[in-house]
Amino acid sequence: MSLQAAFSGVLFYFVFFCCDYGYARLAPDYIHPCNDTSSACLIKATQDAIPDFVKGSQELGISVLDPFTIEKLSIPLNGLTFTFYRGKVSGFRNCIVDDVFSDLEKRHFILAFHCNLTIKGTYDAKGRILLFPIDGAGDAKVKLTNLRMTVDIKTKYIKDKKGLNHFSVKSYKYSFDYGDRVYFEISDLFKQSKELSKTVLAFLNDNWKLVAEEFGKPIVDYAVELAIKTIEKFFLVVPYEELINVPIPKF
Repeated sequence: MSLQAAFSGVLFYFVFFCCDYGYARLAPDYIHPCNDTSSACLIKATQDAIPDFVKGSQELGISVLDPFTIEKLSIPLNGLTFTFYRGKVSGFRNCIVDDVFSDLEKRHFILAFHCNLTIKGTYDAKGRILLFPIDGAGDAKVKLTNLRMTVDIKTKYIKDKKGLNHFSVKSYKYSFDYGDRVYFEISDLFKQSKELSKTVLAFLNDNWKLVAEEFGKPIVDYAVELAIKTIEKFFLVVPYEELINVPIPKF
């Protein structure tokens, strides 16, 4: 290849990828900007992005969301403290987007989706369940089928040092329900009795709704907080104009 041809190739790259935005494009290839804020387009664009977004990105400094690890999480239950160690949470890449609403003028964004999630790790537990004193430790696995969640986000618009526009998360709240079922697989709840361990585990699974209300919320809280922090970091790296083809409202 001649020097002139090489130079022409570099020039083409610069013109195509830089001049269109005024800078090198930062959004990953899996981002497909909508030309409007219709739910149909936003649902498809969000669904298309999820499987790759949750893989994280070293270049953008984005954390991996599937799987992610909860190093340690203590869950106070009724008369019992259950502590998860190295809990690996997986399943977000297969989430199904049910609805997306966006009002750019009011800086309001709502995402509704459902997923099957699995949390696997080790645990220890001390306290009582009913009349049973518990002093257990071992492997733990929790499966949530069709966990349904709605995340309501208030955003704001900011400019970076280069004068580029960005979304930013101002505040958020969320609601969820446990969907179809929660399954518990917990070994050695009673170190001295496998039979008693099986009996109490059967009780937990038979009364999964009651147990999940206390047990599941701290895990979901942790997951949502991590996801929001990751989304916010993504917003601060990738400019507004690369995320949606709608003029930014005045701010």
